[in-house]
Amino acid sequence: MLTKSEEEIMSLLWEVGEPLASSEIVSKSVDRTWRKSYINLLINSLLSKNMIKVVGVKQMTKNYARTFEPTMTKYAYSVKRIFSQSGFNEENIPDLFAEIIANTENPEILDKMQSQLDERKQELLSGNNSQSYSA
Repeated sequence: MLTKSEEEIMSLLWEVGEPLASSEIVSKSVDRTWRKSYINLLINSLLSKNMIKVVGVKQMTKNYARTFEPTMTKYAYSVKRIFSQSGFNEENIPDLFAEIIANTENPEILDKMQSQLDERKQELLSGNNSQSYSA
């Protein structure tokens, strides 16, 4: 999937919630001292993995720079990581879901999860299979 440095860039993009140029990624990554050549390699790798996309250009001093944003949410990425693990398949979902339920303390969140389950079940029964997380 992603390297640690790529995940750090993705976390920053998810946290900021707006498109960033490579120089902004560097300046907002206060715990890192990435060189320009390395950040460009990371961005190109994330582009090739379809984790980010170019969404525009921004004037940075005298030059223009491409801006990037994630192609998926951090939650979709988390699910993709789980589904890509060796040996994981749909039969494992109930056990994973049971762990999520066991670690949820808020009844309102459980109600919301139940509602989402009911909606997804209706979609599947009506033949509208619009969402899939298979990797």
